Amino acid sequence: MYRIKDKRQLELENFVLPFGGKLNPKNRWIRLARLIPWEEFEETYAEHFTDSDMGAPAKPFRVALGSLLIKERQKITDRETVEQIRENPYLQYLIGKAAFSDEEPFDASMMVHFRKRITDEMLREINERMHIEEVKKKREKEEATEKEEHAPEKNKGKLLVDATCTPADIRYPTDLSLLNEAREKTERILDTLHDSQTEKGKKPRTYREQARKEYLKVSKKRKPKGKMIRKGIKKQLQYLRRNLEHIKKLSTETSLQVLGNRLYKDLLVISELYRQQKEMYDEKKHTVAGRIVSISQPHVRPIVRGKANAAVEFGAKISVSFVDGYSFLETLSWDAYNEANELIRHIEKYKKRFGYYPESVHVDGIYRNRENRGYCKEHNIRISGPPLGRPPKDTEEYRKIVKSAKVDEIARIPIEGVFGVGKRRYGMARVMTKLKETSETAISMTVLVMNLEKTLRDLLLSVFHLLQKALFLFEKCLNNRIITAG
Repeated sequence: MYRIKDKRQLELENFVLPFGGKLNPKNRWIRLARLIPWEEFEETYAEHFTDSDMGAPAKPFRVALGSLLIKERQKITDRETVEQIRENPYLQYLIGKAAFSDEEPFDASMMVHFRKRITDEMLREINERMHIEEVKKKREKEEATEKEEHAPEKNKGKLLVDATCTPADIRYPTDLSLLNEAREKTERILDTLHDSQTEKGKKPRTYREQARKEYLKVSKKRKPKGKMIRKGIKKQLQYLRRNLEHIKKLSTETSLQVLGNRLYKDLLVISELYRQQKEMYDEKKHTVAGRIVSISQPHVRPIVRGKANAAVEFGAKISVSFVDGYSFLETLSWDAYNEANELIRHIEKYKKRFGYYPESVHVDGIYRNRENRGYCKEHNIRISGPPLGRPPKDTEEYRKIVKSAKVDEIARIPIEGVFGVGKRRYGMARVMTKLKETSETAISMTVLVMNLEKTLRDLLLSVFHLLQKALFLFEKCLNNRIITAG
């Protein structure tokens, strides 16, 4: 530990500035750089690369993670991240540079590769390694202050668990708009296949102008009726089916490799989208398994939330546990799931992390089913909220239950605050990344950054308390001298 501190101190002292001088060790980016065990994860990050000598050398882990931290903490774009690093010596120190340079540290497109290489699992591991020890130290300190001897098997601490949706950056999907977009993309695919033919025959008819007019006839209506929407969907399905048949015929004459990766991927997604929409139209239903709501992001699924402002959201559903001020991302899924079924697993992970079960679990109503209550009772864990069954007739006992339930709801406020901060201050309200793996990295990065901010606040608070204590002792000594002199 001391060697790491000495190394960081040497890095700071030896950092070269163009006009002389030294970096301020109290700067927030310097403090942040000292918190992260960069060397521990360098080997894990290096596994993503081959031993080939071809091409430019890979960027170190510190450059990759440091850049992602800057982007998330500042809530800026990839290009702006590179510009701010280029302009700021403290940011260059954070990513491991030995001297200030006015040149771009890397191209902005590298940020996408950083998000692919630093996976969701890696970020969760970093988060746990750093902050589980913080929680353990805090509890050991509290126990030493209280002078209590806890048996190893005794339950300790509070566990707060909740779930939310992290919406993706897609427009609100409707069946009609999705089919129209799919039709337009198949027209582009048909054009590409036809243009790449050596012996060009007659171009297949797509009726694209007529199809566009049919779509606008419905979409421009302020409140189109159900029959009109259904009729519009039927026509778009017919145009899309014709285009897919033409593509199938042309693929026998021309290889689909001419489409490139993007158009070929779109073709696969559109084929599945057509199957789903045809099934829903024929069976007159509005749900289907694995429903596609975005052609560019086919991994995104509708998540029914039942909230007043958004009954349905489109993105990843996550479950987060909150322990002594630190958040841990427990579940991240693009498919909807019942969060109540995850509670037992979250409690077992708490036991694995800290070596004991929590004293109490604070959750909302959906988690309080019989299975979860039975499990908590078996492990001597108090679950928040009123007990099952009818309320007692005794007025005094009923008041105690109501008061206890109210206290439990107040205890749940911090985890609601985590979601609020994550969505308002950071990027959870709208995940701007497009790929499935990069979106997962962005969500995990938000949780890590919030925990790092919490650690920085605690460090500043501890420094303030030390100064306050030193000032108190100084005043006490001064008063004693005055009394002695008198």
